Amino acid sequence: MANLSTGRAVRLAARTGSLTTQTAGLAPSHLQANLIVLPKPYAPSFRLLCQRNPVPCPLLAESSTPGSFSTLQSHLIRDGTPLPVARDIDLRLDAPKYLVYRDGTVSHETEDISSLWTDEHVGFLIGCSYSFEGALAEAGLMPRHVAQRRNVAMYRTTIPLCPAGVFTGSTYVVSMRPYRPEEVDRVREITRAFGETHGEPIAWGWDALEKLGIRDIGAPEWGEPARTADGTGVFGKESDEGYVPVFWGCGVTPQEAVMKAGLEGVVMGHKPGHMIVLDLRDHEVYRG
Repeated sequence: MANLSTGRAVRLAARTGSLTTQTAGLAPSHLQANLIVLPKPYAPSFRLLCQRNPVPCPLLAESSTPGSFSTLQSHLIRDGTPLPVARDIDLRLDAPKYLVYRDGTVSHETEDISSLWTDEHVGFLIGCSYSFEGALAEAGLMPRHVAQRRNVAMYRTTIPLCPAGVFTGSTYVVSMRPYRPEEVDRVREITRAFGETHGEPIAWGWDALEKLGIRDIGAPEWGEPARTADGTGVFGKESDEGYVPVFWGCGVTPQEAVMKAGLEGVVMGHKPGHMIVLDLRDHEVYRG
């Protein structure tokens, strides 16, 4: 596989089918994005959902017009000017894998949604916590799933979203990375700057499981269970003494909201962990 050190290189690899795996650790310092593609009638409600829930649903960009998969309207504004997120982009092909929903339930997984995309679809890009993992690695806080080449663990919680239009009754989805308790303050400091990609953790420590309504740290709803530091077992309170779970808002939240709302028609999104990688670099976006 070609060197995947830029967002464009990752997108082209996905577009040509040479990349079908999760994208954690690829193109360090480039922003990564979650994708949700909705029929046009649901777009106003979704924009409102993002406005009301900016931590799990930070809106980066959307189709410039209904039906557009290659031109985007950026919602990242700096000095009064939108930041262009990517050139040469095709939302139908540039994620390594997609999930397709029909009437609010998962229909199937695919590597190409071009046959399903219509003139009535609007694509939305949501910030992804993979975007701050390069900064953590540079600080000597390499996320464990990146070092072990695994997908991050993601969990459904009982923390409610603020409702918006058709989107009611949904809850946060969170991603989790283990760290030592003495590392948590530094992890919070580093990720706090990345407000457009979920920002700092919303909870940490073993008591956070009850707060978030997570029953089993070893059974995430999406991604893969975190492994112990030595890679020999599943991360847990007893199996990995000295580490605690740290939880961030997660851009899979919109897909959970789609299922809770039971939206009619065809909705599409990235397969969790299989992101669209952008041209924007973290230093161009985050508040240092």
